[in-house]
Amino acid sequence: MDIKRTVDDIDYKILDILQQKARIPNAEVSRQIGMAPSAVLERIRKLEERGIIEGYEVRLNPHPFNQGLMAFVQVSVHSSCRADLALALSSVTGVQDVHQVAGEDGYLLKLRVADNGELGRILAEEICPLDGVQQTKTSIVLNTIKETRKIDLSRLSS
Repeated sequence: MDIKRTVDDIDYKILDILQQKARIPNAEVSRQIGMAPSAVLERIRKLEERGIIEGYEVRLNPHPFNQGLMAFVQVSVHSSCRADLALALSSVTGVQDVHQVAGEDGYLLKLRVADNGELGRILAEEICPLDGVQQTKTSIVLNTIKETRKIDLSRLSS
């Protein structure tokens, strides 16, 4: 999809506002854009229908839920691994993201767990036994400097 053909400057402004605060009232978006609330609401609906807006979610602090340890696990796979390995990895306890990666062909997982003990158990009991997993390399996050899902819209708008 060529985003330039489907999204105009007003849409970019709306998207920028929603990325800053997804729960902002429609009336406030309308005020900031200078359009009628019904027109803004219609634009948001169209952005959702076209899949440009995929959804809205709450970001929770993981610490009160005993999931303060974040780790990235590189999973190397056998060349003849099963097609459903990615789905199996998606179901592992604590897995938030599963990315198929090139280079060292395999998957990169992001996990949130309670502590090193739980991470070790998950690796030994849930990831390594999966058919197709050759080996894993784990990096534990010491400190998060920046974490976002926001898209840089300034490079795309006219």
